[in-house]
Amino acid sequence: MADVSDAGGRLEWQSARIEAIEKLSPLVRRVVLRPDVWRRPLAGQHLDIRLTAPDGYQAQRSYSLLSPPDLEGVYELGVERLSDGEVSPWFHDEAQVGDSIEILGPVGMHFVWRAKDEQPTLLIGSGSGVVPLLAMAAHHVNTRSTSPMVLVVAARTLVDVMLWPELQNWEKGGKGFHSRLALSRDVSAPRAQDRIGRLSAADLAIALQRLGDNSSTTAAHYVCGSNSFVESVTTMLRALQVPDGAVRTERFGG
Repeated sequence: MADVSDAGGRLEWQSARIEAIEKLSPLVRRVVLRPDVWRRPLAGQHLDIRLTAPDGYQAQRSYSLLSPPDLEGVYELGVERLSDGEVSPWFHDEAQVGDSIEILGPVGMHFVWRAKDEQPTLLIGSGSGVVPLLAMAAHHVNTRSTSPMVLVVAARTLVDVMLWPELQNWEKGGKGFHSRLALSRDVSAPRAQDRIGRLSAADLAIALQRLGDNSSTTAAHYVCGSNSFVESVTTMLRALQVPDGAVRTERFGG
């Protein structure tokens, strides 16, 4: 396998071998891919995946990278099962370690986080929209960034929170990373900073306070999830005086 650390140059479809598949939550699987040529991604980028059936029919989808730039040689995806999907059910029901698929990427330059920017950062996600935010958080920890970062996760219950043990360990590291959960259907909050109920503007206000004074105008804000989730969160951020230009969004589905 060649290692191309420079992400420049033309990207072409290539083969990647599935090295592992494991459960991250009831609906999401971690898929580890080893490509023929590895290019160092940016935190927040994605891969295009192409599957070809025996009759020649092809299905193509994009999946955010769960793995941070610091994980050498492989890509990790967080694939949520969609009942009407053409690609995600294959990863959940049929894919086996050793199978080869086609990939293109990493791609996408709008929804990325760079440690060198050194500004307060608020990450807000729900469902599979948390996947690229986890890559950003892992990169923040791995680079020992001291700029404050808060990850707010909206989920139904604690079992739906991906990488829950890692989130706790990252926070214990004391390097400026903090996480908060809003669990809409659970019965008790796992930590003092978490709460039961749907994500609210009050939750976001507390997260902004954690980033420091004037964070609503100086911080970078990343929002990822379904269309309805992104619309709701951006409306709440506007009410908190966050400029539209300080908010980056990525949407999955309806």
